[in-house]
Amino acid sequence: MATATKVAAAPTETPARPGPRRGRPLRWLPLAPATVMLLLFLGGPIAYCVYIAFTNMQLTGASSTDFVGLDNFQRAFGDDDFRNAVVLTLVFTLLSSLVGQNTLGLALAALMQRASRPVRTLTGSIVIAAWVVPEIVAGFLLYAFFRREGTLNALLDWLGLPSQNWLYTLPILAVSFANVWRGTAFSMLVYSAALSEIPKEITEAAEVDGAGGLGRFWHITLPMIRRSIGTNLMLNTLQTLSVFGLIWAMTRGGPGNRSQTLPVFMYDQAFNKSLIGYGTAVALLLLLVGRCSRWCTCG
Repeated sequence: MATATKVAAAPTETPARPGPRRGRPLRWLPLAPATVMLLLFLGGPIAYCVYIAFTNMQLTGASSTDFVGLDNFQRAFGDDDFRNAVVLTLVFTLLSSLVGQNTLGLALAALMQRASRPVRTLTGSIVIAAWVVPEIVAGFLLYAFFRREGTLNALLDWLGLPSQNWLYTLPILAVSFANVWRGTAFSMLVYSAALSEIPKEITEAAEVDGAGGLGRFWHITLPMIRRSIGTNLMLNTLQTLSVFGLIWAMTRGGPGNRSQTLPVFMYDQAFNKSLIGYGTAVALLLLLVGRCSRWCTCG
């Protein structure tokens, strides 16, 4: 009988489990300088402004700054001028952002989608030119347009229509129109990009089924760009809430306080009346309004 051969079964080697990465904390090291800079130059001023809002700090006439708690906020809610500024801010935002820029931007985008290339180029250049103009320059241009001896009244006189001092009789409508004129380009660009993403096959199929232009727009176009509508409303609302230079150049919040929105009221209290603590408290309330508007527009 042949000698038995011994077959040594090789033990199965289990792969070694990787140990913990010792260099993992080092991957955050390149972000450390940026984090420090953000905390120092962004977080620091924000924290200091929050502190100022709870003090009676003044630019002039006060030798010391004391902590007053919620007195500035209680004063704001009991101030008739503050409540007037809140109402005017809501009117200004509703007219110029939610209705004006949003509606006109969507209309321009829809019309330019059907227009020829030269018309699209010319219209886009004119609308975007108003957007790239600095805010203070746009304010002076619209001031020259609406003033008593301005362009608008000259056109009305030439047409034989009655004219008036628009910056005195309807100041909040004048600054709202100015903001629409300047900011519609952003909405137009957002909606142009959104409309270009809608497949043509869907609209062509709806047209074959007998849907008219208004029906296709209401039942197909609007539902398919609803995310773009929400994003545009949020960004436009936040931008409109912070408009200051345009209103300051045109009316300075006047006549009286008939066009004094919250940013103008905040500036007037903080720098014209030297009430830094009170003005900063109003700024925090404006920040809260902006946060609430973001929740409302984004759902």
